[in-house]
Amino acid sequence: MAATPDRSDPPAALPPAAPAAGPLAELSSVVGVSRPPVPLDQVDLRLLALLAADARVSQRKLGRELNMSAPAVGVRLARLERAGVIRGYTVDIDWPAAGYPLQAYLSITATANLGEVLRAFHAIPEVEDVAVVAGSMDLLARVRLRDHAHLRSLMFDQVWKIPGVTRTETFLSLAEMPAKEFTRRLVEERARVAQNSQDPGAAP
Repeated sequence: MAATPDRSDPPAALPPAAPAAGPLAELSSVVGVSRPPVPLDQVDLRLLALLAADARVSQRKLGRELNMSAPAVGVRLARLERAGVIRGYTVDIDWPAAGYPLQAYLSITATANLGEVLRAFHAIPEVEDVAVVAGSMDLLARVRLRDHAHLRSLMFDQVWKIPGVTRTETFLSLAEMPAKEFTRRLVEERARVAQNSQDPGAAP
């Protein structure tokens, strides 16, 4: 005869439940990893500002501006590239002049895995950039287009066919201010803050 189990014994432990595959499950495998701040001195910051003004400037000319030799500038550039501060040297295109005068922003709400939706948007050539945002939407994408027919084709043939996209809202850019020298000015502001932190008596 089988023994009657003691009702005072604790129940057998259940195997741990598999984690639920929520909308954010694969997001970390898609978005870039934030790098920790890299220590930059005033020479580094001045070098970055000069490159932001003209990425094609020669190391010899950079050396003259910084009172350094061209090889020393090359060493600085290589270190900044290895650290990920300089990610590349690109051309700044005037998109209206290149045939893409229409800019729009798409707000996207998705119920499926955001990682897959993000990959799908990133693969669309017209998408200039896409960000995961907090608030009433999940993603915000900026797109460059030839005209309204191009926008309609983009939405019908690509965006609304992405699995998991449940709602979109389109914001057309009616006008844009001329691009400012954002990179150079922000680097110079970073240099000013760094200089003031080293010299408490410096003027604000």
